Amino acid sequence: MVIVDFNNFWSPSGGGVRRYHLQKMEFYKNSEAAKQANATLVFVMPDGETYTEKLSENLVIEHVESFRFPGKWEYRFMWKESQIAPILRKYMPDVIEVGSPYILCNRVHHYAKRICPKARIYGFWHADFPVTYVERPFAKKFGKFVGAIARNIAFAYARFEYRGFAGIEVSSEDIRKRLVKHRLPAWYWIPLGCDIKQFSPDKRDEALVNELRAGNELRPIIFFPHRFCTEKGVDLLLAAYPIVAKRLGVEPALVLAGTGPMLTAVEEAVAEHKYIQYVGFVNSIDDMARYYASSDIGLALSGWETFGLSILESMASGNGQVAASTGAAGEHVRASGAGIVLEERTPEALASAIIKLLQNRVFYATNARTYAEKYSWDSCFERQLKLYQGK
Repeated sequence: MVIVDFNNFWSPSGGGVRRYHLQKMEFYKNSEAAKQANATLVFVMPDGETYTEKLSENLVIEHVESFRFPGKWEYRFMWKESQIAPILRKYMPDVIEVGSPYILCNRVHHYAKRICPKARIYGFWHADFPVTYVERPFAKKFGKFVGAIARNIAFAYARFEYRGFAGIEVSSEDIRKRLVKHRLPAWYWIPLGCDIKQFSPDKRDEALVNELRAGNELRPIIFFPHRFCTEKGVDLLLAAYPIVAKRLGVEPALVLAGTGPMLTAVEEAVAEHKYIQYVGFVNSIDDMARYYASSDIGLALSGWETFGLSILESMASGNGQVAASTGAAGEHVRASGAGIVLEERTPEALASAIIKLLQNRVFYATNARTYAEKYSWDSCFERQLKLYQGK
């Protein structure tokens, strides 16, 4: 069986989507389940040049030269027949997965009907774009009524893009309900995973802790490794920071990692506050685990997460969470009892929640680790492989 993955949401400095594909490639490269199923994964990676990279008998990466978006983003976009059709002809896949909804679904489906009509095509709902990228900005600018209309139009577009698909994979109960409500194709429950050995309280680095505390044992440490945009709540965090510092009587050590359209605001905050650090994009999983385990709490401020891999990694590292009230963030915290749900999205409310979480850190940390231990990447991809096999 040959599986081909297309996804324009891939980015070399991305977060959850990048981690999903890295872990999926690792599974097909090394797992006995993939070998026993004689399953080969071909990941089609939007890139700056075109070439083939065979990593094992069960894993191939097809790098495809693609248009790069200008600015601080590192996303590339494939849609042309010359980018998609040759891959389909080369591998004649049994299963195709498309992880991004903009145009790519339609194009892949169109070429697959002609080249490999027996292939079953699945979508993976990595981003809840009708709500996150359409309804929210329209509602903010023109009001809730216009936002709702825009959302419904976006879901109509999604129905068009996913027509003819065998189904859509989802990892959040909120998302599942939304897809059913808006009459998208059949949904399949694929909860993602977490490497609980890699992300563990045992990875705490006391030298890093001492460095960040800078001589004050009362200084809390917060690690924020998310895309710098309003969706992820970086603006909310930066506004809440001085409030937290004033109420605690000490400035927290805030470590920001990543990139995004609000990078300038992050750099300004670093210049203004002595204990805010920007460490760029953390590419090493070991370094990510070290930062998580050396922190006191986690922040899951996006209300539109479709699963929230970074949330689980932070929880596995022993961090209670301040979580948005909607999406996977709220689901994880309510199910685990490992934090505080932010019912009001204001800097004052966030500051209060951070302080409350810090005051009960040990209790929330224990619940967080216990909850994260329920998830694994092997179980995620074994479940998905059964879906691909039609079991």
